[in-house]
Amino acid sequence: MTALPRTVPYALPGLVVAAAIAWSLSGLLVRPALVLHLSSAVAALVLGVLIMARAKGTASHRMLGRAWVALMSIAALTSFWLTGLREGLSVIHLLSVWTLVAMALAIYFIRKGDVKHHKRFMIGTFLGLAGAGIGALAPGRLLYRFLFSA
Repeated sequence: MTALPRTVPYALPGLVVAAAIAWSLSGLLVRPALVLHLSSAVAALVLGVLIMARAKGTASHRMLGRAWVALMSIAALTSFWLTGLREGLSVIHLLSVWTLVAMALAIYFIRKGDVKHHKRFMIGTFLGLAGAGIGALAPGRLLYRFLFSA
């Protein structure tokens, strides 16, 4: 397998932000926070699958992992500007707080050499991302209406 150029994973979060801004300006979605949230979450989901499929502990794993954490951080932080039908934050925003905490713990554990706990927190965070994506596709949700309504 060919190695990725070192700059590609580090450029991903910036590319996601640029794509979100362009998408927002095109008029497809009005709320820039929603566009940034959605684009970073989708990019994190795709990158997460790639990371899971590749060898662990390699330089490319660390590089891709850093890009994944950046994308997940963007997705979690932008969720605080998404309030849905009611004003203010809801219980679901606690998941964003937990995501940030879990990623910090995963980084802490790997820096301490505790691969077992690092792996658990990273897989748990990835599964949380996948679960949130499935939930966002539920009938009646904005993403469902955007993708499946005529």
